[in-house]
This record gives sequence, structure tokens and C-alpha cells, in this order.
Amino acid sequence: MATKASKPGGTKKPGPNEERLIARNRRASFDYELGETFEAGVVLVGSEARSLREGKADVSDAWVDVVRGEAWVRGMRVPPLKHALFGHEEKRARKLLLHQAEIERLKIASERDRMTLIVPRIYFKGGKVKLEVAVARGKKDYDKRQAVRERDASNEARSAMQSASKYGRR
Repeated sequence: MATKASKPGGTKKPGPNEERLIARNRRASFDYELGETFEAGVVLVGSEARSLREGKADVSDAWVDVVRGEAWVRGMRVPPLKHALFGHEEKRARKLLLHQAEIERLKIASERDRMTLIVPRIYFKGGKVKLEVAVARGKKDYDKRQAVRERDASNEARSAMQSASKYGRR
């Protein structure tokens, strides 16, 4: 029985539902209690799409704003390419592609007390750029200290387990 061999050095093309991460807001889960999430497409110009394909983006300061029935991401940084014929503005507002019912849910959620809409990550899915939009509530300082304590305790426990298995029975 013959098997089909792949080309040496060839890359596998991602499937329609496979995700390839571009950028992540690593502080999002530390600074905010994340709630409901939505997946949104983004309206881009050509040089922005090429820049994102190179993995250049920063969503650490990005948030979503709902204005006149449209969702916009603001504060997302996509650096322009040096060799692009027509560049783009680095921190411009970009329109999000969502269903009207999702936009209404985002608007209602953002109007609640201490709630905001943040962008935890941006990724490719089936060749298209997608944003994850999360409804979030800002944590207080004591919540952050508690999260640090829990993380440290978990790291110490993991370390103790590893050292016990390393030097334990053979």
C-alpha cells in the first residue's frame, strides 16, 4: 500500500477553521474579568493585511466602541510596511464586521456599570483576520493581588511536584 508523501520542506496549508495567532493582549486576563466573547471580522486596507501576515500587531491598548450602530476597534496598532507603495495610518479606527444582534448586545453590555469591550487577541481563521472581542470588567487592586498569590501558589506546587518526581522513586 503506497502512502502519499508530502513535499520536503513544504508547508501544510491551514484548514478553514484552523487559527493562527497574530497578537495577544497578555494583560487582559490580569487587568480584567473577562465575560462573554464575540468573534468579529475586521475591515482592512491591503498594506494592513500584509503587515498582519508578517505577525506585526499590538492589541494591548485596543478597545471596541459602538457608534451609530457600528462597532469600531480603536487603539489597535498595525505598523506600516517599509516597502508598501501605499501605507496606512498606524492606529486608525477599524470597522468590525458583526451581526446587528451582536452589535446590540455589545452596546448594552458596554453601557452597564464598569464594563468595557476589549480585544484579547487577533488571529487568522481560514485566511481572514478575526478579532476576539470580550465584555470585561476592570479588576480592583486587591483582585489583582489575589490573582498573583494564586498564580505563585500554583507555580510553587507545580515546582514541588516536578522536583518530587525527579528525585523520588526510580
